[in-house]
Amino acid sequence: MPLLVIPDDAPPVLAPSDAVAQLRDCEHRIYPTLPANSGELVTRIADADAVINIRASTRFTAEVLADCPQLRLISIWGTGTDNVDLGVAKARGITVTNTPAVSARAVAEHTLALMFAVARQTVNIDRAVRAGEWPRAMVQQLHGKTLGVIGTGAIGREVARLGAGIGMNVIAWSFNHRGNYSWVTFEDLFRRADVVSVHVPRTPQTERFINAAAFAQMKPGAVFINTSRGEVVDEPALIAALRQKRIAGAALDVRTAEPPTADELETMPNVILTPHIAAFTVEGQTRVVTSICRDVAAVLRGEPAKNFVNFPRPKRG
Repeated sequence: MPLLVIPDDAPPVLAPSDAVAQLRDCEHRIYPTLPANSGELVTRIADADAVINIRASTRFTAEVLADCPQLRLISIWGTGTDNVDLGVAKARGITVTNTPAVSARAVAEHTLALMFAVARQTVNIDRAVRAGEWPRAMVQQLHGKTLGVIGTGAIGREVARLGAGIGMNVIAWSFNHRGNYSWVTFEDLFRRADVVSVHVPRTPQTERFINAAAFAQMKPGAVFINTSRGEVVDEPALIAALRQKRIAGAALDVRTAEPPTADELETMPNVILTPHIAAFTVEGQTRVVTSICRDVAAVLRGEPAKNFVNFPRPKRG
């Protein structure tokens, strides 16, 4: 029986979920911790036929792939593939799949929740009440404000839909104009938006492309939301903008390093942080695992995967 390994279910999301029952028909191992380094990753997956990759911090480099001769499939939980050397995987006949759009609604809902939490200072007010205070904070409402969506893939489109649904005026910027949006330039989006929400993959083109110049364009009362990839943001520039009150606040589900080393962001009262969990809902988990299991089963039978990234036809065992 082929072996399926999940090397990085940390913090555990797959193992404790009902969705894991879908793996019952194949031999599988689940590790509830992150591999400490590439050597430990190889130890965990060296004899695997297929891998389900949960965390983007687990990197499948050329060296790792070279030490896994049986590997036929890397199935990514989510959309981003920046942690896999796709060229080497293709050269070695390893199919790479992902789960595009499956978690779009979950991520979009989390994005909207972060918008509300920052705008209404929910976390700070909660802490004050728990400390015995009864504050009357003057907070922002989102209705009538301008939402700037960067990237209009499946998640960006859903965020735009939800934003419009609560009465926000949606403007958008994307590398590819898809959909009927009020398209603006990159610079104009930062100048006009009351909320900037990022939904682009990490690529050489996007790495740190939201930088000090972008934050300098934002309104003093604007907030910044990132539920895409931490690496698309120049984190020191964001910290400087928050420290100097050039923007009102930020909410981040993703960081440049994950898990991050505690720094100034963790101490800022106008920042809300979540641990890269936007996609992890009960409903989303079930859909993701269903999609993954379908493609895993296909590849291990020598058939094409539906959501392939590098090429459709896997090597045969």
